[in-house]
Amino acid sequence: MGVPAAVTDFGMRAMNGVHRLVLAVTGGRIGRTLGRMQVVELHTVGRTTGKPRSTLLTAPIVTSDRLVLVASKGGNDTDPQWYRNLNAAPDVEITIDDVRRRFHARTATSEEKRELWPEIVRAYRGYARYQSKTDRDIPVVICEPSPGAA
Repeated sequence: MGVPAAVTDFGMRAMNGVHRLVLAVTGGRIGRTLGRMQVVELHTVGRTTGKPRSTLLTAPIVTSDRLVLVASKGGNDTDPQWYRNLNAAPDVEITIDDVRRRFHARTATSEEKRELWPEIVRAYRGYARYQSKTDRDIPVVICEPSPGAA
């Protein structure tokens, strides 16, 4: 068994806060990318509260027609809250470089994950380590621009 989910959740929120601070203090000059990955802000609706939620995440794959997220939670045994919210309300908004756009998010099929996983791990090898730490099949999320989204 890994680190308890509550401890992981607190750590993730703290890292998100520090990352937001770095972005604010540097005017976005530092923190828009992490290694080879684009940093994005995912905007969801809380599945139990109905309140707007947002979290900074890394996207190992960003193209003109899709963005890929990995619900790794550092290899924890539970899914991240943002992923649970996204499943409940898959029409989300994502901010990339200060541009907020609408997307429809869905969990990749096992075949899609198999095809995407090598590229995901090339962007960040830690994802392979996270998957090896848990029995949970870490979800890969494909976000495609909503029709009519700019």
